[in-house]
Amino acid sequence: MVSGSLLNISMQQRMSYVRQAPQAEKPSCMGRVMETPGQSSRRTVRCASLPHAAITLKAPEFSSMNASRSPSLFQMKKYAKRSQGISSGDVKRRQVSGSGPRRSITRMCGIFGIFKQSGMASGEIYEALLMLQHRGQDSAGMVTTDGAKFREHKDNGLVKDVFDKETMGVLKGHSGIGHVRYPTAGSTSAQEAQPFFVNSPLGIYMIHNGNLTNTEELRQRCQTSCDVSFSRYLRTQSDSEVLLNIFADQIQSQHDKFPEFPLNDVIFKAVTKTMEATSGAYSCITLIGQVGMLAFRDPRGIRPLVLGKKSTLNGREWAFASEDCAFGPIGFERVRDVLPGEAILITEDGEMISHQCMPGNLAPCIFEYIYLARPDSVLNGISVYEMQLSLGRKLADRIKELGIDKKIEMVVPVPDGSRPAAIEISAELNLPYREGLVKNRYVGRTFIMPDQQTRELSVLRKLNAMRTVFEGKRVLLVDDSIVRGTTMTQIVSMVRRAGAKKVYLASAAPPVKYPNVYGVDMPSKKEFIANNLTEQEVCDVLGADGLVYQTMESLLTAAQDMNPSIETFDCSCFDGNYITGDIDDEYLEALESTGRGLNRTIIKPKLPEVPVPATQLAPQRTIDDSFDDGLEEEEGHL
Repeated sequence: MVSGSLLNISMQQRMSYVRQAPQAEKPSCMGRVMETPGQSSRRTVRCASLPHAAITLKAPEFSSMNASRSPSLFQMKKYAKRSQGISSGDVKRRQVSGSGPRRSITRMCGIFGIFKQSGMASGEIYEALLMLQHRGQDSAGMVTTDGAKFREHKDNGLVKDVFDKETMGVLKGHSGIGHVRYPTAGSTSAQEAQPFFVNSPLGIYMIHNGNLTNTEELRQRCQTSCDVSFSRYLRTQSDSEVLLNIFADQIQSQHDKFPEFPLNDVIFKAVTKTMEATSGAYSCITLIGQVGMLAFRDPRGIRPLVLGKKSTLNGREWAFASEDCAFGPIGFERVRDVLPGEAILITEDGEMISHQCMPGNLAPCIFEYIYLARPDSVLNGISVYEMQLSLGRKLADRIKELGIDKKIEMVVPVPDGSRPAAIEISAELNLPYREGLVKNRYVGRTFIMPDQQTRELSVLRKLNAMRTVFEGKRVLLVDDSIVRGTTMTQIVSMVRRAGAKKVYLASAAPPVKYPNVYGVDMPSKKEFIANNLTEQEVCDVLGADGLVYQTMESLLTAAQDMNPSIETFDCSCFDGNYITGDIDDEYLEALESTGRGLNRTIIKPKLPEVPVPATQLAPQRTIDDSFDDGLEEEEGHL
């Protein structure tokens, strides 16, 4: 465990050791890759509780400061403000200018982190990001570390385009994190790509999947005065950068309050205070300078986060991912989900420590299982594939109730996500299953395209209807969901041109009627075809002969049958009930008009500030060799 005792050296002085270039030097760049060296004049303080680990300090370069004196508060404020402007983002970026106000960025993202003690991590991060590419096609980013330096690269584009051979060769280090993001309005700049970085305290990189619902309040808090009494400079409109700065500020603040506590406890305490201050959805992975890798998940577990491990000759390796489908290609095995409200720290020596920072009440986003996640993933103990099969069986029952099964001759999926449901519908109705729509795999997912015109053009390039399948037939087209109707309207027209006699539609999800505020780009209910329309009216707009939606009751039954221990799901995009309890009509109106939520304070229960012994601050469970003994049982439960 890393000790918080610094042998009479002040916390603020200690926290400024970050790996950044001194003013006399400039961080070196190799191609488009930024490397932040830490080879300036330094002091080393060894922690008694961890003989083999050293905390390296870079002394703030004040003329009045020496090794035996702490800087004044004024100097620390001045240094902290200056250091905020030396983040890795200042060195390398391809800037994309824009005009007008930009909204607070919401996103669906894929995140991955790997912690090893030897070898190169960049190749495994690359492979994992490819497996998570479905969660974001706009930009990709990666940062690696060898324990002495951070090396970062991020840009707009697919994973295969952002990282070339030269880039991968420079991203050296045995551990690192990676991120993929999908596009939203106002976020075309590579500057918005993750990871984000702050160099005080400690030097922290963060990647984040989700969306904060009190971003504007937190942004003002950062820009005016954080808990340690100096403002923080925010470079982007991203809520992820806000979250990172709130967390970094809390590390400083909590150590100032509890200077006797070990640094691990301070970090867990900082996570707790961050969770108290924030509202919304967040699954995060951070690299903390000379501490290790930290992952944490919001108290409702709205967005997924999974822990994996691999045993090697060099010791145990750890990984975190949005979905466990990322583990297979790199030889990792799924351990379990990160619990809601939990933080897991992997120390520099490979020790895994977990702490329940806030009481958890799992309420995952149900849209993950319908559309967002890959079918080969298991999230919160639920197989996405098995869930989609179950939705197909439930939908077949509904089709029978409405008598549509008597009106159709075959079942055709809209590739790719609807295949499991369509297969089950075909089996339940005893009707032929046919692949009548051929997909061009080099066109992105239309749902996550940045604007309506791009989505419409994309549909025409994405699919082609086979006349030999459709001509003269009465067909049921099955899709996983119907959100804006962009894709389905053109598919119906396409299938009719291919000779179909009748076209019926089935959606494995209920009608989408409400904005998603937890990290999916669905901010305006005006975009949803089911908004203020009956099912028959939607059917008419789509140009179909009939339409059947999954019912909410069937959707929830299918999910809870998969994992009865989950009592609540966030179904807000279907029923308008937002699980965090802080979203009302006023908030949604502001979201509708500006793309960003209201500037208001989220009132949460405040935990009492009771100084307790360090051993009691963070009740921790360490997973060591005994962990394997309970692994089988735990995985079976999930």
